[in-house]
Amino acid sequence: MNGPDERYAPAREADVARLVREHPLAWVFTAVGDDWRATLLPLRAEGADDDRPVAAFLGHFAAGNPHVALLRRAPRAVLLFAGVHGYVSPSWMRDRTQAPTWNYASVQYLVDLEWLEVAGERDRVLATQVADHEAGRDRAWHAGEMGPRYATLARRVVAFRARVRERRLKFKLGQDERDDVYADISAALGREGQDELRAWMAAANPSRPVR
Repeated sequence: MNGPDERYAPAREADVARLVREHPLAWVFTAVGDDWRATLLPLRAEGADDDRPVAAFLGHFAAGNPHVALLRRAPRAVLLFAGVHGYVSPSWMRDRTQAPTWNYASVQYLVDLEWLEVAGERDRVLATQVADHEAGRDRAWHAGEMGPRYATLARRVVAFRARVRERRLKFKLGQDERDDVYADISAALGREGQDELRAWMAAANPSRPVR
């Protein structure tokens, strides 16, 4: 589900998949009574394309992380993805009565964790994560190059699949700005080399003029 303010809904389902693919490092947060844990993990989306939302995420914890014990007791978590973001300064604008703000895109997921205890499942998770992050690199690395050390280190992690129950999306990328204010922000981002944020704003505002 999207948040209550539809101004900040992503323009396309593909934009959500793109955010979690390009910014895969997420906070995994769990709270049970007074006990709570938060761990930053790179996660790999499953089941997403231009029309379908993300169905699940694959990832792994260090086996000794206390968060694992908490999740074995209560295998539900919130995943917090922060995508592109940046400060917006009134100094960029012809209208100096504007206030500072922060533009960003974020996705939150409520998930249930399933532990992948079989060694072959764990190895597939590790291999797919490595392949994602090594793709396109010169002399791309693969786990086979570790030799026997791979098995030793792999036994020290636990892999999981996190199945999505609910989601909350907020892509606050200038949709609420007047055309002149939006144009000033876009131009300033271009001057300052913040091309990623500028491109995400353009995708969220396809009818806006570009300066």
